[in-house]
Amino acid sequence: MSKPIIAIIGLGYVGLPLARLFATKYAVVGFDIKETRINELKKGIDATLEIEKKELEEVLKVDFNQNKGLFVTSDTKFLKDCNYYIVTVPTSVDKNNQPVLEPLLSASATIAENLKEGDVVIYESTVYPGATEEDCVPVLEEKSGLVFNKDFFVGYSPERISPGDKIRTVENILKVTSGSTPETAQKVDELYNSVLKKGTHLASSIKIAEAAKIIENCQRDINIAFVNELAKIFNLMNINTSEVLEAAATKWNFLPFKPGLVGGHCIGVDPFYLAQKAQQFGYYPEIILSGRRLNDSMGAHVASEVIKLMIDREVKVKKAAVLILGFTFKENCPDVRNTKVIDVYHSLKSYGVEVNVYDPLARKDEVYEEYGVKLTENIEGEKYDAIVLAVSHEEFKTIDVLNFQKKKSVVYDVKNFLVSKDKTL
Repeated sequence: MSKPIIAIIGLGYVGLPLARLFATKYAVVGFDIKETRINELKKGIDATLEIEKKELEEVLKVDFNQNKGLFVTSDTKFLKDCNYYIVTVPTSVDKNNQPVLEPLLSASATIAENLKEGDVVIYESTVYPGATEEDCVPVLEEKSGLVFNKDFFVGYSPERISPGDKIRTVENILKVTSGSTPETAQKVDELYNSVLKKGTHLASSIKIAEAAKIIENCQRDINIAFVNELAKIFNLMNINTSEVLEAAATKWNFLPFKPGLVGGHCIGVDPFYLAQKAQQFGYYPEIILSGRRLNDSMGAHVASEVIKLMIDREVKVKKAAVLILGFTFKENCPDVRNTKVIDVYHSLKSYGVEVNVYDPLARKDEVYEEYGVKLTENIEGEKYDAIVLAVSHEEFKTIDVLNFQKKKSVVYDVKNFLVSKDKTL
């Protein structure tokens, strides 16, 4: 095969950093169905804040002489000359927590329309073991008319992007790779190794790679569920959970997880993928689903604790003014997908309080469209009966909550982030 011409399908938090990295060495076509996203990227604007404007503009200068650079588009006709297709679309769950594979299958159908003999399709989206070969490959075969492992081949290299993390960026992490044949696995491994600083781990099969990815997030979810349960227990005992964890962390093999709201497109979703697949084999995964249930309960728990503190201070709850600081699913990134702050919001509203939400990183139009919540644009000069720090954005370090408190105000710090507070989770 000639020098790789790579198509990245999906230019979100995972796809864009990957496209930028590959574009430093190869010709890359970045494809996304959202025209607004493409138009922003052409101007050097990354709304996800993962790529700096200068970095993006540099790779957008396509160098035809050296056959490298990034071309972004929403037109499928530009995919026909590619020979590697990398799928980075999101995988989510529905209201019943069942896996939603439509974006993955749709991306597969788009690729199939352009698939040629010898091409390789690599999936990065998080799925249950077997999804690549059992769900995606049939779409590729049906829509292309080609035969799997004869005319075209597939690989799987799970994404390990952590939104907002400027240290563990895609080029600085070790990635797992795999392929549908030994030769394909080697090609996929060499492709990623050519741009990664930390190298790769070549798994023996695609299912192994799929399983490795999904248990990474399940493990983290369960560990956070454990400390969230500890927080509930120690709260009843009037013991500071943060101080307990700090003391316990002095032991060399103690895992330093912290309590909090567990949402997002990975940890809050992926356990359901493995659980659903396990049940297809007749096994009900008790620990995985128990951890997920406990983490899903934390929004209501935070709200009830805030209300209890208000009652203790004889603050009138009905129509009380409450400020929530932060709405994104994690600190220092604008991603609001599956944020659990919405659970805190709705739970507080159920007590009859008036809730304002302030988040300078979240996109106001996106929050309103997805959740029906109007973000407060300016909190200066306002006073609140309770303040809840839900997300520890660096920008909040400059906020002096004393300026926004009434005489008996409650300050509840979910992340143990603020200097001045009444209580932490």
